[in-house]
Amino acid sequence: MNPLGLYVHVPFCAHACDFCAFYQEPPRKADIDLYFSALEAELRQRVPQLPYDTIFWGGGTPGILSTADIIRLGQLCLQHLSAPPKEWTIELAPSTVKKDKALALRELGVNRVSLGVQSFDASLLDAIGRRHQPAVIYRAIDILRDAGFENMNIDLMFALPGQSFAMWQKDLEEAVSMQPTHISTYCLTFEEDTALWSKLSRGEIAKRTEFEEAAFYRDTWAMLEAHGYAQYEISNFARAGYPCRHNLNTWDMQEWIGVGPSGSTQYGRRRSTNIHNLQRWADGYLSSVPCCVDEQDLSDATLVADALVFGLRMNQGVCLDRLRRRFAFPLYEQTLQLFTALQDEGLLTLDNTRVALTESGRLVADQIAVHILELLD
Repeated sequence: MNPLGLYVHVPFCAHACDFCAFYQEPPRKADIDLYFSALEAELRQRVPQLPYDTIFWGGGTPGILSTADIIRLGQLCLQHLSAPPKEWTIELAPSTVKKDKALALRELGVNRVSLGVQSFDASLLDAIGRRHQPAVIYRAIDILRDAGFENMNIDLMFALPGQSFAMWQKDLEEAVSMQPTHISTYCLTFEEDTALWSKLSRGEIAKRTEFEEAAFYRDTWAMLEAHGYAQYEISNFARAGYPCRHNLNTWDMQEWIGVGPSGSTQYGRRRSTNIHNLQRWADGYLSSVPCCVDEQDLSDATLVADALVFGLRMNQGVCLDRLRRRFAFPLYEQTLQLFTALQDEGLLTLDNTRVALTESGRLVADQIAVHILELLD
């Protein structure tokens, strides 16, 4: 069977960070009760009882749930699996990590944590609206380790307002010293309808130049490689044997089912996204009339284009022969011509039928994606 993932969106968050554009709601008790009632209905209606390779709890802030609700959520998921998943991840904010919650997660079978650190510098955390202090990060890591979590990701962000290259290197060094199995590094992006976007629009902060962002990227890649973290995707680095399986399945255009408000699904050659509204999402599933947006049947052309766009973000690249076995590959010869031209520019390598971006290509991956989509669309 092809890999299958289950994504559970927990929309509750006590405070929206200045950079965050994900759907979220304040953690009101009535809304949490409504969420569980509707989630149980959605799982029953949409999630077939199959073996799932991965579960991923994202948000919002899943860790904001009480210990009892975390157990309830885990048991709801397990009822719809025919076997425990190989990888079960939860995103946690450092301030939500408590001993009883960590132990409950391990008892359920959660075996991977992604910790939203962003920075170890108090001034930078304040600049992006993060509420935790560095001391909270260290305490959270200790609690998770004591509970038995060996597989841990640390999320970091760079090109932040006021962040120098030296400050970024210090953050990387501090992350490495924690010895996580995985490190994710994301360049700050300014999403509309966020506090940082408003500050940018008013001229209170400035966006980094492409040259500066490229320097951050290159420094990151070199430093993490030197410390034994292999880059397997543009923003993701792991010790041997610890890449995120859930994300790999997604980038490889496998199948996943997303539940909860704003959860996205790709299953049975069809995509859909739950509406970004807790009440309307709940009303839909409680009345067995789901309220979804962006519904589409998936053509081979769409799947090939997306497999190339996301697959080329991975250092291993994409095997074109494998894509041709999985899907019909429209405009194959034209795609090869595009890749040959990009190879001549030093942006990718084309070895027989495997194509992969060079370091220079990874720096302009978004522009290359536009070329691929323009050709295949």
